[in-house]
Amino acid sequence: MTAVEVAVREYATLGEGPTWDTAAQRLIWVDILGSRIHTYDPVTGRRTVMVTEQHVGAAKPRTDGGLVVNLRDGVGIYDFTGFRWLHRDVVPGRRGNDAAVAPDGSLWTGTMRYDEARGGGTLSRIAPDGTAATVLDDVAVSNGTGWSPDGRLMYYIDSPTRSIDVFDVGADQLPINRRKLASVDEGFPDGLTVDADGCVWVALWDGGAVRRYTPDGELDRVIELPVLRPTACAFGGADLTDLYITTARTGLEAPHPLSGSVLVVPGAGKGLAQPAFAG
Repeated sequence: MTAVEVAVREYATLGEGPTWDTAAQRLIWVDILGSRIHTYDPVTGRRTVMVTEQHVGAAKPRTDGGLVVNLRDGVGIYDFTGFRWLHRDVVPGRRGNDAAVAPDGSLWTGTMRYDEARGGGTLSRIAPDGTAATVLDDVAVSNGTGWSPDGRLMYYIDSPTRSIDVFDVGADQLPINRRKLASVDEGFPDGLTVDADGCVWVALWDGGAVRRYTPDGELDRVIELPVLRPTACAFGGADLTDLYITTARTGLEAPHPLSGSVLVVPGAGKGLAQPAFAG
């Protein structure tokens, strides 16, 4: 049986977006509805918590230090000077959700309406200089985004579709030729990560598990979890072999005691070093 351990015991309302910060050797994750950015050093056990003024969908490290964040009203930067907006895009009833950094250092940001209405969300590419381009504009709940080890494929999840989709990456680094990699029949696919073998690991909201799919879309591993609502996963640790999983309590009448905590599966596989945002 796969050993699932507790990395960070917490009561996050909507824990999300685990990201291994290679430079600082720490895990970054957020509580979206709690408006908090957390960090965790698994070697020392040191934790930090920063409160944001808006709901925060994701926080990623920057090459120049600090964090780039996907907030309710757009994308901003926290660094030694404080906070500044990089790209502001205010849409009433909408907030930022999951985000990912592409191999070229650009930030791919998802949005969604609070009521999760179809077509109310987007997926956009934010260049290092803050220039934004909407890539998908008919999204309900924009979630997991990731790239194959060679950068030729992009994986994407719009959760209510229950589909994990794959695109080819065009010469301009934009996705083309969308098709289905796999469908989920238990729960809803949420956040994802891609490992060194090119396999896609997906957290299942309301499915109580993380699944691993091969590049051909075959299900080859399931990690059952004690919580109903895992939200996302990422490899971390010095050798990138530990799988960290964020979880949520929101919407549950009787959440498991570990709901809202960060779980970890030591030695689950071999991850890829994630690039920092180049802006």
